[in-house]
Amino acid sequence: MNELTRRDEMSLAGAALRGAPWKAAAITGTAAAAISFTMGLILPGPADLTWALCLGISLFSLVAAVGAVRKPDVGDRVTRQARLWSLRHPWRFSLYPGIGAAVLMYPIQLIFDQEGVFGAAWDALWGGALVYLIAALGTLSLKGKARSAR
Repeated sequence: MNELTRRDEMSLAGAALRGAPWKAAAITGTAAAAISFTMGLILPGPADLTWALCLGISLFSLVAAVGAVRKPDVGDRVTRQARLWSLRHPWRFSLYPGIGAAVLMYPIQLIFDQEGVFGAAWDALWGGALVYLIAALGTLSLKGKARSAR
């Protein structure tokens, strides 16, 4: 009856992400990447720039995704409705931050890790899948806020 198309779902997820804490996400991702790479330089063993950058992208995506739905009753009417939809459908909502993380990880894997086109795609896919899973579980843990925001 009122089935949503993929385009509608993408629009709702984008509207919910519009209110994400982008500054906090960027600071978290940058700090995590810098700390990870610095620890690799200080501790014994090689410092892995690919790992540090992908960790930063993952945390950036997770903070943005979970932060976007953390306050479903804040924002304009469209953003509130999109956040409520996201809280009611956490697995569908989290698909888009996971895809975004995988897309951002792919060139890093390709350039810095030098595994080739398919190896980089495989690693980026796994990184995006992990972001998808954690973002969905984080959004699922906030599902009770959807009931209280009505």
